[in-house]
Amino acid sequence: MVAPLRAEIARETGTDELDALVPEWLTVPDVAEVTGRDQREVRRWLQEREIVAVRRGERAVASVPAGFVTAEGPLHHLKGTLSVLADSGYSDVEALAWLHTADDTLPGTPLDALRANRKTEVRRRAQASSF
Repeated sequence: MVAPLRAEIARETGTDELDALVPEWLTVPDVAEVTGRDQREVRRWLQEREIVAVRRGERAVASVPAGFVTAEGPLHHLKGTLSVLADSGYSDVEALAWLHTADDTLPGTPLDALRANRKTEVRRRAQASSF
């Protein structure tokens, strides 16, 4: 089960810029604790792309933006938005950066808009900004 999980976690370099955008990161055990689920379920969320992670730090620990999860589990509209971004040519790192970059026309970030249940507007912008 470890090998498929590794394939689902971005291994791109240059996550320093991402660190400047993402206010808080959670490891897989942290996500499990926040959601009250076991780590096996968190790994399933990663495999099914309900959330995404990047490898960060010296030990290359799989890290998920804290804004991607709630006490109930993955943010409700995130999976579909991640799919739209992937279909639009975004890598996981690029999608994470896009979701955390402020957009004055929303206002806030696309992730803020998702958390406010404005998925249609966010997905429309994701499709419009495709590569």
